Amino acid sequence: MTAMPALTVEPEVQSARTFRHVLSVIVRDPLSLASTIVILLFLLVAVFATQLAPYPNEGAGVTNVPHRMLAPSTEHPFGADRLGRDVLSRVIVGSRLAVIIPLGVVFFAILIGVPLGAIAGYKGGWVDEVIMRVTDLFLAFPSLLLAMAITAALGRGLQNAAIALVVSWWPWYTRLARAVTIGLRERYFVEAAQATGVRDSVIILRHILPNTISPILVQATVDLGTVILAMGSLGFLGLGTQPPSPDWGLMVAEGRDFILNQWWISTFPGLAIFIVVLAFNLLGDTLRDIFDPRQYR
Repeated sequence: MTAMPALTVEPEVQSARTFRHVLSVIVRDPLSLASTIVILLFLLVAVFATQLAPYPNEGAGVTNVPHRMLAPSTEHPFGADRLGRDVLSRVIVGSRLAVIIPLGVVFFAILIGVPLGAIAGYKGGWVDEVIMRVTDLFLAFPSLLLAMAITAALGRGLQNAAIALVVSWWPWYTRLARAVTIGLRERYFVEAAQATGVRDSVIILRHILPNTISPILVQATVDLGTVILAMGSLGFLGLGTQPPSPDWGLMVAEGRDFILNQWWISTFPGLAIFIVVLAFNLLGDTLRDIFDPRQYR
């Protein structure tokens, strides 16, 4: 008799790229290295915001009217806004919201979307149809437009804006997890687990979900920058963070009436959004090249 090939129940995790390899690729690519450094600095500034801000009280919203509209100087490197608050301090303190909210949005979007996508891809049939039709219903609207509509319905505010972004973001992870799961459910290790009588819930948790880590990680990295931009957009429109909180998008909106003469009020928060979003996108592109088998050498 011909010997059957050995089948293992252990999942062949497609995201098996060691930290050392990822680090070596990032170090060799100047753009990836620069984006990683920017992100690390951004996280450090967010953690130690109150210690780094030259005027932490003004960063939190305390006014200083005598310094109203001061141009950039040694005392105020980024100038002062219409209420005399130091723009540099507000940019630094505002980095905390720019970290906490996107991380929370992406985390809950993954928590909702990935299990639904894995169940749809693994079960198929009517379960797949129901989950994906609901997903398509949400995807029929642009994410930012849907978030604006939900925020307007729930009411202005940071919490409602975050909820709106989670509602508009989870379908992307559902589609991504479903696509990966469909490719995995015919693999030998899944068939071996089914043959030994392992429950479907255990197969999804132990064999399917670990194999979705690579594409989810790449998507989450890119989405962090996109959510920062979306939060800034909601703040700019007055639907997100409310004054006097130091939100970057809100700061850009507050300075738009003075852009021709007091350009620094909007320019520096806008630059902060631009640099951080670009850094996350560049790092996400690098991770995609690393984890994509067609790109990997």
